[in-house]
Amino acid sequence: MFAHQEIITQPIFILFIGFSFALTLGYFWGKRKNQKIIASALQDLVAVVEPEDQNFTNIGGAIGYHANLVCKKGSPFAKVDATVTLLPRHSWLYLPISKMIRKYDRLFITLYFRRPLSEEAHLIETRHAGLGQRKIKNVQRLKREELKWGKYNFLLYYNSSKMHDAFIGFTRKNPEPGIIRHIALVPDQGKGFVFLIPEEGKVRSSLAQIYQWLPSLGKDGESRRKAKQGRS
Repeated sequence: MFAHQEIITQPIFILFIGFSFALTLGYFWGKRKNQKIIASALQDLVAVVEPEDQNFTNIGGAIGYHANLVCKKGSPFAKVDATVTLLPRHSWLYLPISKMIRKYDRLFITLYFRRPLSEEAHLIETRHAGLGQRKIKNVQRLKREELKWGKYNFLLYYNSSKMHDAFIGFTRKNPEPGIIRHIALVPDQGKGFVFLIPEEGKVRSSLAQIYQWLPSLGKDGESRRKAKQGRS
């Protein structure tokens, strides 16, 4: 009996109890925080795309979701896929390691165009360009330009002056990138790619401007621009 009382009054035991309590609180706080970010990101995604059909799949408990959105017939996109993966805020022991490796939350969006794309182009934040998984496959065939977008350094990869001017025009119209880190057009795949750092309440505004602008870079968008210029 006395031995038991001595154990529970030892500083090490008290520290262990306090540490366990902190981890438990951290688990519930982190899980709730991640759930809020995921819910906000997916709600914003749906609000922008306005899909005809949608499906969501949990891919990592409190750290990941995948969305499949089928677009309406009048949309320039056939479907939109998105994957959101978050830092493990619910695991305080692993969180520091994850921050060193993954650094930040991620929202990858793939847009499937109904019509062919005119050419490949990338606008990518410099630090992100160095990550292996986001290397540009045809970089040796593209021209490259460094530019300042807001407070971030970006790289623009393009072929034609028209595509160059289109991307520069987009950055001037939207002087702050906000949570945008990569916008890409890949004609070989008939896809557009967008990478955002998801923050509560910010996905909708950032994605909407890209979603409305990208179709103008396709071949059909170019034809409409020429027809409009001919009428004027």
